[in-house]
Amino acid sequence: RKALFMLVLMLRTLIIYLLIICAMRLMGKRQLGELQPSELVSTILISNLASISIESPEIPLAASLAPVFLIVALELLLSALCFTSPKASELVSGTPVAVIRDGVIDQNTLRELRFSMSDLMESLRGKDIFDPSEVSYALIETNGSLTVCKRGALESVTRQDLKLPSPPAKKPLVPFVIDGKLLPENLFWCGKDKPWLERALAQNDCTLKQVLLLLGDDTEHFSLTKKESR
Repeated sequence: RKALFMLVLMLRTLIIYLLIICAMRLMGKRQLGELQPSELVSTILISNLASISIESPEIPLAASLAPVFLIVALELLLSALCFTSPKASELVSGTPVAVIRDGVIDQNTLRELRFSMSDLMESLRGKDIFDPSEVSYALIETNGSLTVCKRGALESVTRQDLKLPSPPAKKPLVPFVIDGKLLPENLFWCGKDKPWLERALAQNDCTLKQVLLLLGDDTEHFSLTKKESR
């Protein structure tokens, strides 16, 4: 009887293991990397529900796995909603926030994010940066990771090492428009205004809503990608 119980438990564990792998595959590759808040919640709930299914053999297997795939379905629906609606994506995951500009740390933003200087310095050290003044632009991404662009003269291999003149752009390439949404803070930081944006859109014969990505710096150079028609 005990051997039969162990056999049933091992079989349930194997089935649940394979089904959870299928569930995670359905939810996408990003689950395997740095998670967004909704993805982290889904992953924690799935792991807890799976452990209950393994530890409680008296619960029917179908009944114990139903909540797992309900969470997967909800995550897929939420992902689809965030893909089609930038506002929904911003509500669920937030938006990237700049914490360093031109080597100057935005202390107010750090306080709002409850991101201490120790956290910031640890993240910078993880990118081989020990002095914030070396950073031209740094963002806290929606998953909590730090993205950094070094000053032009300090890029590898550095222009200082090669004794080359500095590039004409003093600002890094930053997004002005993402998925039809204007980022006015970046636009104004690079010395651009709404008329400049209108001229750039007119050159590419498109409206703001038709822009998938518009990148630019403090020169007249910019890169615009239109949304593909469905």
